Amino acid sequence: MNTFLIIVHVVVSAVLILVILLQAGKGGGLGGAFGGSSQAVFGGRGAQTFLGKVTSAAAAVFMLTSLSLSYLSTRSGSVVKEAPAPIGAPAPVGPPPPGSRVLETLPPPGTPAPAQTSPAQAAPAQPGQPVQAPPKW
Repeated sequence: MNTFLIIVHVVVSAVLILVILLQAGKGGGLGGAFGGSSQAVFGGRGAQTFLGKVTSAAAAVFMLTSLSLSYLSTRSGSVVKEAPAPIGAPAPVGPPPPGSRVLETLPPPGTPAPAQTSPAQAAPAQPGQPVQAPPKW
């Protein structure tokens, strides 16, 4: 049910966007309400066109699916109220099994860290080649 409503909601959203973009502009917009126009608050338009009726129907379906999806999401419960997953046994400690690839091994505890080395100096530029600035560390 939830998946069906989501699919309908997305399709109606796309239809609503397309139908609104297909409609011709009437001009004036809300400016007529503030300019002392003799028309009604948002302008008299007469009978509603086919695209206007499709827009109204799509908007109504969009609102109904929005309300239905929000109601269904509140009924599913909260993940905060669920019990935590049981903690499994700790991972075994020891050497890796034979044949496994270990990317990096750590030295045993108490081993001194390797000495820090500075980056190698760049070779002098050859004639005719651009000189590159050394990296900033």
